[in-house]
Amino acid sequence: MTHSNYPPGTGDAQAPLAWHDGDMPFSTAFGDHFYCQTDGRLECGHVFLAGNGLPERWRDADDFTIGELGFGTGLNACETWRQWKEHRGPGTQLHFVSFELFPMQPEQIDRALSRWPEIHAERQTLVGRWPEAPTGIVSIELDDQTRLTVVCGDAFENLTVSTLTFDAWFLDGFAPSRNSAMWSAELMQRVHDTTRVGGSFATYSAAGFVRRNLIAAGFDVKRRPGFAGKREMLCGVRRSA
Repeated sequence: MTHSNYPPGTGDAQAPLAWHDGDMPFSTAFGDHFYCQTDGRLECGHVFLAGNGLPERWRDADDFTIGELGFGTGLNACETWRQWKEHRGPGTQLHFVSFELFPMQPEQIDRALSRWPEIHAERQTLVGRWPEAPTGIVSIELDDQTRLTVVCGDAFENLTVSTLTFDAWFLDGFAPSRNSAMWSAELMQRVHDTTRVGGSFATYSAAGFVRRNLIAAGFDVKRRPGFAGKREMLCGVRRSA
């Protein structure tokens, strides 16, 4: 059985965390930070939102579904929700669906997100509604126009049985060099197949094998400038059924 996001030697155990600079989580299992050390919130806006043509695409959508590989601290969810509230129309709905093997505990999320006053309200709501021991499917009504679903467990296995279709994807697993299976051809194919025609993806990664896997899956892939001095990132669109 291929697990898409297990680090070597961890099995089903909780992935251990270290903390750098007081509130920056670091996965000792994967040997990687959970977000850009420069500014993870601004990286979210540059890579995942702008890379998927958001918030512009929200203006023409009554319902919009975002998929994410790697919920981590919930930073992308909170920043996306913040911008969604600024741009959404009356009665429109956003469903943010994330796949996460090692969900954090509420106090860990709170600590990790505390460095950004811009998402203070979103952090408080998420932490207040987050279960103490998240397992299975965590479903949270963030407000009357925003729903968060975090699917706990192996990403490939859970996405394989998912019946959801997505308008946009945030591909935010740990670095391909640290966790190559999270970017495998099989998982990228499933991402493509659950994306609506005209739907999109964005990722901070520009690794060659990631790009090749996304192209092989059927995405029209483009390079664009990365965040904070990173030369490139990838984004793309599903053009056909």
